[in-house]
Amino acid sequence: MSGVQTLTVGPDDGDQRLDRWLKRRFPQLTQGWVEKACRKGEIRIDGGRVKASSRIDAGQVVRLPPMPDIPAAAPVPAREGPTDTDAAMIRAAVLWKDQHIIALNKPPGLPSQGGSGQGQRHVDGLTPALMFDYKERPVLVHRLDRDTSGILLLARTPRVARRLTEAFRHRATRKLYWAVVAGVPSPRMGTIRYGLVKAGGPRAEKMRCVHPDAVESTSGAKRATTDYAVLSALGSRAAWMALVPVTGRTHQLRAHMAEVGHPVVGDGKYGGSGQDNPGDGWGAQLGGEISRKLHLHARMLRFEHPVTGELVTLTAPLPEHMARTWATLGWSERDVPADPFDEDAQ
Repeated sequence: MSGVQTLTVGPDDGDQRLDRWLKRRFPQLTQGWVEKACRKGEIRIDGGRVKASSRIDAGQVVRLPPMPDIPAAAPVPAREGPTDTDAAMIRAAVLWKDQHIIALNKPPGLPSQGGSGQGQRHVDGLTPALMFDYKERPVLVHRLDRDTSGILLLARTPRVARRLTEAFRHRATRKLYWAVVAGVPSPRMGTIRYGLVKAGGPRAEKMRCVHPDAVESTSGAKRATTDYAVLSALGSRAAWMALVPVTGRTHQLRAHMAEVGHPVVGDGKYGGSGQDNPGDGWGAQLGGEISRKLHLHARMLRFEHPVTGELVTLTAPLPEHMARTWATLGWSERDVPADPFDEDAQ
């Protein structure tokens, strides 16, 4: 083991999580080791105790305890790369790229990252196929649910990753989703402001809506805001929606639409996909193939480029199952505005 050491955070390393900074500098460290050292107070920043998730700033002094070395007889195993088939798939999903950023049109069914129940095949695990002659793998700066398709950004360098992450955190980006929901919301344009909290129990991964007046008094609840607009409707049975998550909470769009009685079609978690939809808004089943997959797509993303300063607007084509639904219902993307909330486009 090496001895106690102190390191000063460099000017290009500020504003990122402590654990990620450490593991980038010392690849032999595990997440468990970092968290344990923080709990014991062995890792400190400017003399104070910290958590693994604490954010560091340029100029801060980090004290590190003796760290484990990599045994010569047991080197860290090389990370297995994606199969040729998966590499071709993820490269085909590239929607746009430059020297700093890669944008994917993520297919439905592919998780953004690994985790409980997600298996080994996910966007983060396929990033070696997206290096394109760079020395480092690109880094995810936000996530989409496994069954949600659409625009997903990756940064090609740590500096760009920090800037994009900060932009998402401070809502300096605009995200617009397309969805098909059961029934037709009334009014046809509005804002949903229910807070969200983890449901707990056996459905811990599910979020529960909380009335705005009860958010402050509900432990763990966070405020959430969604703007919505009806773009077209199939009588009273279904609606083509534009959804803008003003806040970025877990499962926000799906939980909000279900709470107001118009679940996203094909959503088994929040819409009750086993329920029929008789036209009153309840139930995420329209019948046939349409109801078998989630109809939620990250259609448009607008952001200021963190290096060039240019305004970048990206639009992702619909996945195959949603394109078939549009054809079946006679909807055409040419008939609706790119952003129905843009007053200048009205």
